[in-house]
Amino acid sequence: MLHAGQQQILRQARRFNTVSCGRRFGKTTLGLALASRGAPFAPGGIRAGFDVGWFAPSYKLLDEAWRSAKAFLRAFVSRTDAQQHRMEFATGVALDFWTLEDADAGRGRKYGLVIVDEAAMTRNLEAAWNAAIRPTLTDHKGGAWFFSTPKGRNFFWQLHQKGMHEDSWAAHHAPSSANPHLDPAEIEQARLSLPERIFAQEYLARFLEDGGGVFRRVTAAVDPALTNTLHTSRDAGDGRAYVIGVDWGRHEDFTVFTVLDARERAVVALDRFTQIEYAFQLARLKALRARFQHAAVVAESNSIGGPLIEQLRRDGVGVTAFQTTNASKAQIVEALALAFEDGALRIPPEQWLIDELMAFDQERTPSGLMRYGAPNGGHDDGVMSLAIAWHAQAANPGRVGSAGARISLPSFV
Repeated sequence: MLHAGQQQILRQARRFNTVSCGRRFGKTTLGLALASRGAPFAPGGIRAGFDVGWFAPSYKLLDEAWRSAKAFLRAFVSRTDAQQHRMEFATGVALDFWTLEDADAGRGRKYGLVIVDEAAMTRNLEAAWNAAIRPTLTDHKGGAWFFSTPKGRNFFWQLHQKGMHEDSWAAHHAPSSANPHLDPAEIEQARLSLPERIFAQEYLARFLEDGGGVFRRVTAAVDPALTNTLHTSRDAGDGRAYVIGVDWGRHEDFTVFTVLDARERAVVALDRFTQIEYAFQLARLKALRARFQHAAVVAESNSIGGPLIEQLRRDGVGVTAFQTTNASKAQIVEALALAFEDGALRIPPEQWLIDELMAFDQERTPSGLMRYGAPNGGHDDGVMSLAIAWHAQAANPGRVGSAGARISLPSFV
């Protein structure tokens, strides 16, 4: 059963739809109902005999929808392929789940309906929609639904604007309070405990310039003149000083090396990768350091970071360890936020880094402290690598960049 807020959205639907919704509004339930029944102005869903495609930004978010779909549609599924994330039905139609970490997700399929979950969190959503997803609707003149809590004025916001001006599009707004199953007192408690911008974005589903997260004025810091000079050597006599912030990846996380020009206060190189053996990661870091005048290196020491730092030191690389705790993370994140606010830092137009910065969140713990991190299913490895580098250069003006430099950080770090 759909609650009144969900039913109202269906009554106002068009062929293409965006739903800007607050946390716990019930977007997954509405999405699964659409996949099953279809919606106005589109051929229909599974029951009408059309394949449906479900797209999510990451495997973690995809798995959440996959589990819900198995429970929701279990009475009708004739075959399930967990490896391909595909459900087939007795009528011969299928529900496919795709992660948009693959830019070509869905290419070659023909759908009567597509659903894009957490659209605002999807990197390169514009390219995925235009090149891969939109063509899957051509054969059946299918419909599309984009569900998400807003994250700044990105491509999801642009699509939402189309819904206000184009006849084939509809823009729906659904704050958390539209879900009658949520306790109003709980929402009010969130309003009182969260920063105003966070509550406006996460519960009121409002689009805020630069997002409602920790970092503001991110887009103002993007300098198109900066390029990722990952493979560029720097002349040792150019008078510059560099520091490399290192955030090690584990499991599905990324390892990120951020090279900061301490004099210009600009990010001049980024190296981001995943699923690479640690020995090769060390080799890449040493090669990057050599290109930038034997830059000072500050690396996260948590978990696997400790042994990796010790190996670097045995290899003759001067490394300063950064221990990530709630206190130290808060300090460097807040310092980086202030740098963006003051316009003191420039970054290259790397979309993945911009997306991470604009999605980075904060929440207040029951003890009253602030906890910082990526939203569920997102990444913050680039944010932390940049924050470590910025903190190091700010704490050690004039000392970074000298060969083998060991810089000083506050004692609790």
